[in-house]
Amino acid sequence: MSPSTAGRFADDLRYTDLVAGYYLGASDELLAAIADFSAWFFAWDDRHDRDVVHGRSEKWRRLCGSLHDVLEDPQGHRGHADPLVSALADCLIRMRPYLPATWSSRFTDHFHPVIDAYDREFDNRMHDTVPTVAEYIELRRLTFAHELWIDLLEPTAGCELPESLRGDSAFRRAALATQDFAAWYNDLCSLPKEIAGGELHNLGISLIRHESMSLQEAVAEVHRRVGECVETFLATEPAVLALADRAAVSGEHGVRHAAAVGSCLFNMRNWFSSVYWFHQESGRYRTETWDDQSTPPYVDDLGGLP
Repeated sequence: MSPSTAGRFADDLRYTDLVAGYYLGASDELLAAIADFSAWFFAWDDRHDRDVVHGRSEKWRRLCGSLHDVLEDPQGHRGHADPLVSALADCLIRMRPYLPATWSSRFTDHFHPVIDAYDREFDNRMHDTVPTVAEYIELRRLTFAHELWIDLLEPTAGCELPESLRGDSAFRRAALATQDFAAWYNDLCSLPKEIAGGELHNLGISLIRHESMSLQEAVAEVHRRVGECVETFLATEPAVLALADRAAVSGEHGVRHAAAVGSCLFNMRNWFSSVYWFHQESGRYRTETWDDQSTPPYVDDLGGLP
């Protein structure tokens, strides 16, 4: 967006508000950095979409290369000519001081496959390929960046969790349920916009194309999966609370680790209401208000990006 466009649309899009309920307890500085990272993600998603629409394959490939590079050296890319690259560098620099280098390395390791997944989606759209339901679910868990949003629970809690807690089956199941909920609910709310824009990547579209469902049947199935995510989380929540109780009496850092698990679980639960509220309030999904439903009004790009 140009500064003037941002001034007109940013508040209505509510990008930075999305994370406010998911990272309660973070310092103001960290929360601002995560919120800006969330807004960056939406801007990157829109760049991806417009590069597909305008067939800018070479520019997209260069962008992917630059994003891979910035993950390894954010300080060296803070002044990059592409504002999308420099903005990511800025977000990373601001988020990384809150936990040790081991956390930053893990976050980086989780981020590289996200860029590659966006690239696979780019190729699918360029070749009019609709992934199967199974292929789409695997791809969506990457393009939605499940692992990144889960990783960011730890700096919010002020503690890097040991693998024994972070990798616990109940902790993982609860965390992934929140992210799948967000991804499928997003698909549900963005389906009209994406059908209008000729999009190919949406759980509903994969169900229609590969499972021979009508639009109404596909919407009902996505609804069912959204509800199943909530049920999975609620059924798993007691096991995560028990995990925190066990952590509290184990090792010299037990109490601190238990508090961090509790913080993570508390904010996982908040993700449901945050995601629901965001999709009802953000102008990004109110397609009936757009003159051209294939292009959001805040996107001003006729193919001339440098």
